[in-house]
Amino acid sequence: MNKRVDSAELAECFQRIITGLGEDINREGLADTPMRAAKAMQYITKGYDQSLETIVNEAVFESGNDEMVVIKNIELYSLCEHHMLPFVGKCHIGYIPKGKVLGLSKFARIVDMYGRRLQIQERLTREIADAIIRVTDAAGVGVIIEAKHMCMMMRGVEKQGSAMGTSVMLGEFRDSYNTRQEFLRLLGDMG
Repeated sequence: MNKRVDSAELAECFQRIITGLGEDINREGLADTPMRAAKAMQYITKGYDQSLETIVNEAVFESGNDEMVVIKNIELYSLCEHHMLPFVGKCHIGYIPKGKVLGLSKFARIVDMYGRRLQIQERLTREIADAIIRVTDAAGVGVIIEAKHMCMMMRGVEKQGSAMGTSVMLGEFRDSYNTRQEFLRLLGDMG
């Protein structure tokens, strides 16, 4: 991965963009915008500064539970790598522990870490599923993401009601129709 530049260097890039759009960078409302935009972009893409090991931080615990665990409606914010416009939505995760469970907040942190990078939704779904199975050694993992993409809503086809759904099923979620159906039913039952 390339080294990230500091805020000042990134602000210079935003200044060139603003000027290139035909704006007066010296206008009162824009005077501090390059630095604000630089800091916002660094925050929005902070997932590049994080690692799975740091996020999980040894919050994997021994457990006798071998029944499905479902976490629903984890808020998700990301940037489309094609247009650098936001996509926002919800992530739903299910997994079947095999002797180890992951601390609840870690699921949201994993979603944030991968989401706060330039992404496509399909890869994001896969990265989350792969990470969870890797840290828990679960018998199966299911991840579903539903999101609205500003690149579809603000530009191009401008379809306001459009949403995208993606899923990745690993292990028992992929191999067993009944497990997949239980996951989907539980999501529906959770309202």
